[in-house]
Order: sequence, then C-alpha cells, then structure tokens
Amino acid sequence: MKRTLTLTVAIGALAAGAAGCAALSNGMSGNDGATTQVANSPVRPGAPAPALTEANLRGQAPTAAEATAFVADAEKQLAEASEYAGRVAWVRATNITHDTMWLEARANAEYTELSVKLANEAARFNDVDVPFDVRRKLNILTQGIVLPAPNKPGAATELAEITTRLDSTYATGRFEYKGEMITLDEASRMLAESRDPAETKALYEGWRTIAPVMADDYTRMVDIANEGARELGFDDVGAMWRSGYDMEPDAFAAETDRLWSQVQPFYENLHCYVRTRLFETYGADVQPDSGPIRADLLGNMWSQQWGNIYDVVAPKTGGTSSYDMTELLVDAGYDAEKMVRTGEGFYTSLGLAPLPDTFWERSQITRPEGREVVCHASAWDLDNLEDVRIKMCTEVNAEDFYTVHHELGHNVYQRAYKDQPFLFKNGANDGFHEAIGDFVGLSALTPTYLNQIGLLDEVPGADEDIPFLLKMALDKIAFLPFGLMVDRWRWDVFSGETSPDEYNDAWSANMLKYQGLVPPGDRPDNAFDPGAKYHIPGNTPYTRYFLAHIYQFQFHRAACEQIGWTGPLHRCSIYGNEAVGERFNAMMEMGQSRPWPEAMYAFTGQRTGDASAITDYFAPLNAWLTEQNEGKDCGW
Repeated sequence: MKRTLTLTVAIGALAAGAAGCAALSNGMSGNDGATTQVANSPVRPGAPAPALTEANLRGQAPTAAEATAFVADAEKQLAEASEYAGRVAWVRATNITHDTMWLEARANAEYTELSVKLANEAARFNDVDVPFDVRRKLNILTQGIVLPAPNKPGAATELAEITTRLDSTYATGRFEYKGEMITLDEASRMLAESRDPAETKALYEGWRTIAPVMADDYTRMVDIANEGARELGFDDVGAMWRSGYDMEPDAFAAETDRLWSQVQPFYENLHCYVRTRLFETYGADVQPDSGPIRADLLGNMWSQQWGNIYDVVAPKTGGTSSYDMTELLVDAGYDAEKMVRTGEGFYTSLGLAPLPDTFWERSQITRPEGREVVCHASAWDLDNLEDVRIKMCTEVNAEDFYTVHHELGHNVYQRAYKDQPFLFKNGANDGFHEAIGDFVGLSALTPTYLNQIGLLDEVPGADEDIPFLLKMALDKIAFLPFGLMVDRWRWDVFSGETSPDEYNDAWSANMLKYQGLVPPGDRPDNAFDPGAKYHIPGNTPYTRYFLAHIYQFQFHRAACEQIGWTGPLHRCSIYGNEAVGERFNAMMEMGQSRPWPEAMYAFTGQRTGDASAITDYFAPLNAWLTEQNEGKDCGW
C-alpha cells in the first residue's frame, strides 16, 4: 500500500506518497466506447461555482496569467508544507505516543486548512481559458483532498484530531484471547494457521471488538468532511473521490461495474469450488454445501485473500506443488533485509536506479522493540525527491516477499516522477500507484523468477500449473469483490443512503452481495466491523486496489508481449529485461501530468482498463474449476 499523507486530509501529490486523483482527460474514447471528459472544457464535472472574489465584484474577471501565477504559488506552499507534515506523520507512525499523536493532529490541521483554502481559491478560475497543464493543476487542487474540512474556524483541527485518533486506535488495537492481550499480527497468524472453526470464530470476532469505540468518531468525521466537500461543489465526499479518474463520477462507478462483470463469473467459479472443499473439511454444521461461505474459515482476518487455506482446498487432481515459498526463503537463510534487497534487485535488473543509501538508513523494515508503531506496510516519499522509505514489520514468509516487491514499486514510481511539477508528482491515477508493484510481483511469484534468483533449482513442469494458478487465484481473484465493496459501502455512507445506525448491517450486506460471505455468527448491536479494516479508520480510498488488481495483469500481459514471450502468461517473468524497464519507466515518469488513459497507452497500447488479461492468465484454472464444479449448485 502506498501511504497517503495523514491518511485523510492530504491533497493529491504529497511527500508521504499521497494517493493520486487525476483530473481532466484529452477526450479520448476507449475501445469499449466509454468517452472520457473533454480536456479543455473550462469546468470539470461537478465543479463549484466561481468564488465571489473582490475582482469579481468589481466586474474584473481573473486572467490566465493570474491563474498560472496562483498555481505556481500554490505548488510552492504545498511542497513546503507537505514535507513538514510528512515527516511528522512518519514520526507518529513509527513511534505512537500521546505527544506524537498531538503533533500529527496539529500538522494535519494546518495542512488541511491550507489545502482547503487553496481549493476554494482555485474555484475562481473555473471560467478562465488556461493552458492544459494549468487547468489540470487547478482541478487536482480541488479533487485531490481525501477528506476536506469546511472553511470555518476549528473544523480542520477537529477533523485532524478525529482522523489521528481513529488511525492510532486501530494501530494500537488489542483484544483478550485465552487470557492474553494479543495484537492483530498475532491474531492474523493464528487465524491463518488454525483449522478449528471455534478458534477462527473467536479470533475473527475478537479483533472486531476494537472497532465499536470508533463509530461515533467516524460518524462525526463523515459529517465534517461532507460539509467540506459540498463547499468545494461536490454532492459528498464519495462523489469527490469518484471525480478523480478523468471521467464523470457516475461514469467511473459504471466503469468499475464493467470491469467487475468481466471477472465475476470466474470469481463465482472459484467461490463454488472453495465452498465445496470447506464443506468436505468441516461438514454442513459449519459450512453448508450451498449458499454463502463462512468468512472466518478463509484464513484472512477480512476474508480478502484466501491463500492461507491452500492446504484445505488443494487440488485432488491436476497435480501437486513441489515447493513452499516460505520454506524456500527460510532454508535459503533470508532475513528481513535480504527480502528487501532482493526486491530492489528486481527493479535494478530492469535498468532502474538502485535505492538511495538513505532508504536503508531511515526505513522501518522490522518491528522495533519497546514502542508502538503502525505495522501496516506502506511506502513513503518524504521530500518529493530522494528520501523514499518503506515502513513494514517484515517477516520471512511468502506474503511479505510479495509485499516487499509491491511496496518498492511505490518508491520506484515516486523517484520516476520526481522531476515533475509538485502537483503532478503522483500516479496517473491511484490504481496505477498500487498496480506498479503488483505488476512486478506477478513476475516475482513465478517459479521462473525463483529459479532466476537461485531459490529454486529447477522450474517445475506444466503438471504444477493448476496448483500454482489456484494459489494465485486464492489471493488475486478472491480479492476483487472485496476491493470493490469497501468503497461501495463508503460511497453510500457519504451520500447518506446508509445511516450511522445501518453502518454494520450495510457492511455485512455488501459482504454477502459481492463476496458471497457471511460472518461466523450474529453481530452485536454495537458492532462497527468496517472499523476493523485499516483503510476505514485510516481513511484510504480503496477502489484503487480493485483497479490495481485489473491493471497489474494488463501491464503483465503487455510486458510479456514486449519480450516476445510465447508460453503460458502465468509463467512469464520480465526479470532482467531492460527494454521493458525503459518503456515502463517512461510511463512512470509521466506521473499525473497527463490523463491516465495516455499513461496506460504508453505501456500497454490500450486506453481503458481491460480485465481480459485476467481471464487469459487464469484460463487453464477456470477450465479446471468448471470441471470440478460440475453438478454443483453454484452462487449464493
């Protein structure tokens, strides 16, 4: 995950690796016929009315020269403020105390006040004919605030205090289990390994006991941020988030529906197979052979990835896997730093620059002793130039091996666009920023790559394709509906369609609708299960992860075509190919300076998201799953 500065209130391109929101496009039509917003239209979708400035009242319209000067000054102010806020955020995330929380809340409030002030001032240039880059920057100023505070005394401070409190409550959360207070890390490990449904239920429900205390804060936060969004001309915060993808907000929602429709049948096929195997393992009293799946049985605290239960669902036919990634790493003597240096080696093999010395001096690679920290993996850019870092509590296992490659992708992207103007120092859209490392991770998980770096003596034959693809699908495909449902829940909360007393019921309803899952038991009246997922109290928009899971396969297919790969797509590794690296870097160097379809085209030759690369990658597995599910009552 690329860390969003302050996780709540930052504008698009910030020192701590802020989540990106694109603005206007060049009016291109994608190959599916969806047309994006015209580039030089003077007002973006949902733009606020021009502010009543003193010049307006005198009948003097602002000029293009004034707009250009305003943008230059705004970038200067934001660049200076973002570095300070980013460094304060880093200190709090790596040493959570009362004082560091206070410092971050104050820095957040100051940054929010500045960003809201500049966003409102930008509105006075809505009707001014300005160059493309100036218009794009003006729109980023208003569209890139994750949670805007209204422009009134005390609002930014209150919002910052709430968001810091929510984030820290999550980070320091513990619950009692068998007489001991345990952390999320400890609970997650036990949940992944346990095959006792009573224990998985207790762990699943136990972690969620940290969340009810967040509910009132979350409700108040929604009210404040919605007021701020309306001041900026949006219906609510959800509409503001959806406006950042070079298309109308409603068109973006439809686009995510279109992408989901491309892969939904495959997900339902996987769901059907996994449910059958869980039924065979636990019996109908625990997991019936029809209907939804019990969420705690899937080996992940949020049931967003199912790879931890591979031993339960491994193929009875179709081959077996001859290696275990975690065992390979342990047997080869890997430690946390070697994991990270191996990830760096993938990027340098593509001809990209090595990480600076300061990365190794300043990153948090393992959990430090004696202090509370945010262990959720994240990548940071503290000065918009070279001070890039990761923050992880790295363990030597397959999951963190992948995560390292993912997080370093953010740092590589940040360095690629470091020469762009401040407001363009970001991903083409926020899905791109997440997809970069995931794209590299697709190669990093192949037995081809493991052989290339000496972890595997031989690349297994085709008889291991089904086990490999099933492992990949349990994580990659199982994630897709979760990646969609988190923000669908949030969009309804921001719009008011879901009221505070419906928060938890709506969350469970989305689990059922998109994932086909149910909690292991009735939820208490005060439950606030959304708060048990980091990105909700951390206020990180989540649709980016859904997009990233589409884009990464699109990038992978394009890269493999570029190297002339003719074998199965799931066996392709681009490790060591500098020609791909050169074209890849050219896309990354664009940052947010152009509409995302142009960045997509620069690397893939396509101008829209296309989930058909997923069906290409998993075609052998989907055919095999169809055979396994013959005669079954699939769906829920």
